[in-house]
Amino acid sequence: MTDIPFPEFQERLGKALDALGMRADHARIPALLGYLQQLKHWNKAYNLTAVRDPGKMLVQHVFDSLAIVPELRARWPRQDLRVADMGSGAGLPGIILAICQPEWSVVCVDAVGKKTAFIRQAAGILGLKNVRAEHGRIEAMDSLRADLVISRAFASLSDFVRVAARHRAPGGTMLAMKGQDPVAERAALEADTGWFVKSAIELSVPEMDARRCLLELDSTSPEGTS
Repeated sequence: MTDIPFPEFQERLGKALDALGMRADHARIPALLGYLQQLKHWNKAYNLTAVRDPGKMLVQHVFDSLAIVPELRARWPRQDLRVADMGSGAGLPGIILAICQPEWSVVCVDAVGKKTAFIRQAAGILGLKNVRAEHGRIEAMDSLRADLVISRAFASLSDFVRVAARHRAPGGTMLAMKGQDPVAERAALEADTGWFVKSAIELSVPEMDARRCLLELDSTSPEGTS
């Protein structure tokens, strides 16, 4: 089905989990590699990612998504957390979060039908009962009332807030995965929306030299929709 070198990738995943302080998650390696196998197999037909090499997929998609897990676990330890992954694409980081946190409920939202079809298929093959895929425009959907609304390489901070803030539950949190801290986007966010970056967590992604960060966004208005 695929040319993924499983023994090598198992070793790399194990080392990555250890580096992230996730040694207890070694049991999740088969599911993570199963997802990668599905991504590689269906990428050509579904145009899920511009990354074609499975080794780069492992780092740029799987390791990158795993890098936020320790932070989310530490700050939101609830067992019944509801997570909405906006502009999920191939299910990133949503499916990775669902694998690592089977007690969380994860919704992956995307406007491209082929991508949500892939998410459903991958979740079914991997036996992930805590994932569902929603096909449609984020701004047109009824509120998902999620505790965490997260995006990865989805849009500018301002656009993310405009289309996705309504999907937070009361007291919920908006999180944006970014590369280098986006100074210009921060300024535009405050000027255009009344939102601001409440905290910026620098991430260390195994085998990746590029800088990555996780931004927590907050609003100056009580409703969070200004």
